[in-house]
Amino acid sequence: MATDLLLVDDAGHALWNPETDDTLLCVDVHEETHDVKSFTLVSPDGKHIAFQAGQYFMFELGLDDEVDGRCYSLSSSPHRRNAITITVKRVPGGRVSNWLHDNLKPDTLVKASGPLGKFVRPVAPKYLFMSGGSGITPVMSMVRELADAAQPVDVVFIHAGRTPKDFIFRSDLGNLADRLHGLRLFLLPEDVSNERSWPGLSGRISRELLQLAVPDIAERVVMCCGPAPFMRTAKSLSAELGVPAHNYHEESFDAAVIEEVPAPTAEAVEARAFNVQFSKQNKSIKVQADQTVLSCAKKTGVRIPSSCANGICGTCKSKLVSGTVDMKHDGGIRQREIDAGFFLPCCSRPLSDLVIER
Repeated sequence: MATDLLLVDDAGHALWNPETDDTLLCVDVHEETHDVKSFTLVSPDGKHIAFQAGQYFMFELGLDDEVDGRCYSLSSSPHRRNAITITVKRVPGGRVSNWLHDNLKPDTLVKASGPLGKFVRPVAPKYLFMSGGSGITPVMSMVRELADAAQPVDVVFIHAGRTPKDFIFRSDLGNLADRLHGLRLFLLPEDVSNERSWPGLSGRISRELLQLAVPDIAERVVMCCGPAPFMRTAKSLSAELGVPAHNYHEESFDAAVIEEVPAPTAEAVEARAFNVQFSKQNKSIKVQADQTVLSCAKKTGVRIPSSCANGICGTCKSKLVSGTVDMKHDGGIRQREIDAGFFLPCCSRPLSDLVIER
């Protein structure tokens, strides 16, 4: 590696360079629940990896010779830079999650890029963490960070899941709650049929629950991650209970989040439409100059993997064979990838006819 690309921290440790490093080595696999595993990975060169709690890595496994990037939030503490941990739920029919569960074992190398993402905890005196299902992973990183910092905290953590046996990090959360005296933990199962002795509340998050568990919610910074319906409910309830919009933060990528195409305005009707061809699928669509490629592709049945739809995660990264676009991304693609002809359909509007290798 060129000397000018070598990064080091204050202690002299070589650091992972997000612009050039792209390979991680699995060193441990831990089963969290019946369908969730945690994978601990290191730089094969022994580099330390600097990241912020709440960020994620994108993994590209090269399955079927296609771009199949998937984003997984880090669940480990950023104070522990020698390794990172991702926690992955097996999704029925999901190519990448199933491959990871079945094939990623110690001594296996994988391609990865990151850290990415801006779901980062701002400095504040009091927090409310809310997570649903596997959305706990970036929030867990935040809790572990606070525990490792050994400083006073004031955190209410509400985690919702299907049943008590589906709670990821259940024992770890209990231990952290014992260590962090300023952490109040509420585990909220929707169904307790597999653990009839469950001692706490059950159901879904509601206005009444938040008023009971977090009476001072309006004074807290809210960090939320989970399935899209969960986040919509959490955001709505937080606003109803007085949380200012600038104090509510949520993770922006979710498999169910797809950019909506707005109803056409008079100006849009007159806007020029370009022909966009997807070479592998042998499909062509029309995309207006004020629309993104991904939004129109989704509406017309063209298959493009996507998550955030905001230029953050890089999941939809595609090869632009010909044509030009106006791309306004938010960190989901590297400059060297752009130089190699790749772009993000989710945040790109056509400036000409396009041919895309999809």
